Amino acid sequence: MDTTNDGNIPVEENGGISVPPPPPPPSGIKYINIEDDMKASYIDYAMSVIVGRALPNVRDGLKPVHRRVLYAMFDQNITSKRPYVKSARTVGEVLGKYHPHGDSAVYDTLVRMAQDFSLRYPLIQGHGNFGSVDGDEAAAMRYTEARLHALAEELLKDLEMETVEWMPNFDGSLNEPIVLPSKFPNLLVNGSSGIAVGMATNMPSHNLVEITNGIVQLIDNPETTIDELMIHIPGPDFPTGGIIMGTDGIESAFKTGRGSVVVRSVVEIEDHGKGRDRIVVKELPYQVNKARLVKSIADLIKDKKIDGITDLRDESSREGMRVCIELRKGVNTDVILNQLYKHT
Repeated sequence: MDTTNDGNIPVEENGGISVPPPPPPPSGIKYINIEDDMKASYIDYAMSVIVGRALPNVRDGLKPVHRRVLYAMFDQNITSKRPYVKSARTVGEVLGKYHPHGDSAVYDTLVRMAQDFSLRYPLIQGHGNFGSVDGDEAAAMRYTEARLHALAEELLKDLEMETVEWMPNFDGSLNEPIVLPSKFPNLLVNGSSGIAVGMATNMPSHNLVEITNGIVQLIDNPETTIDELMIHIPGPDFPTGGIIMGTDGIESAFKTGRGSVVVRSVVEIEDHGKGRDRIVVKELPYQVNKARLVKSIADLIKDKKIDGITDLRDESSREGMRVCIELRKGVNTDVILNQLYKHT
């Protein structure tokens, strides 16, 4: 039996009864294989996410939304030497001209670029409540104000001198830069993270002076080895500090692009008098929520998983972080410290 029709669509049989073919498509419409169409569409979607949303550009270290926020502020002359401007105004400028998505996504981006505990070198100066390392959220955009940081202006400098390519915005009414000129390696300095389709990135931040020295070394000697480069760039430099335990992960990341590091808090042991010691936490690993850490230590004490702690206080202030852990007289401080490292 002939199981094809004029539209080249197979005719299936069910229990010996032929299933009639679909009607011929209207004029100007043709049948296509859904599998082939899904493959092509998914590739287009994946490339859109990779290039246009989730991953940073290696040249300026920015994702499109970050770039648009900075460019919009630069275009409005909201620079480091000008007065602060309401965040809501900047968000509206970005939404209306360059980034037709949700306002919360744009404001969250602006807030993060102003947080000194999120970025090693903030790109925006914030005025008002921009959140805290305790996990407190920033105030609503109608209350906060912002302007470009002086360092961010180095990303945008010479933009008007045909240094980069431009593209039309979403409605074709304006042009926006594809990438910023970037006089410093922002991707290495501030790092970035993102999950796209089929690929992801997670790069830590580094010290600007160390990165600059490493670049000079490579310019002077392009044959520089990884070991020689690590003399200038010994490892990541996180916004909240911390101590990196070991260098194997750093060396692996330098050589292969993949590696992991273990970061511990920076602590000091103070003599509290009368034979009692106090553990003082001065720095935290990156992205550790201080309020949750204090709560987790309190839970360990309550559940008697750690014995010997008599008091726990968060004395942090504008001068810096200070979480005090008072110990009972006669307790081995090193034992308590190792238990804290193990359980938190």
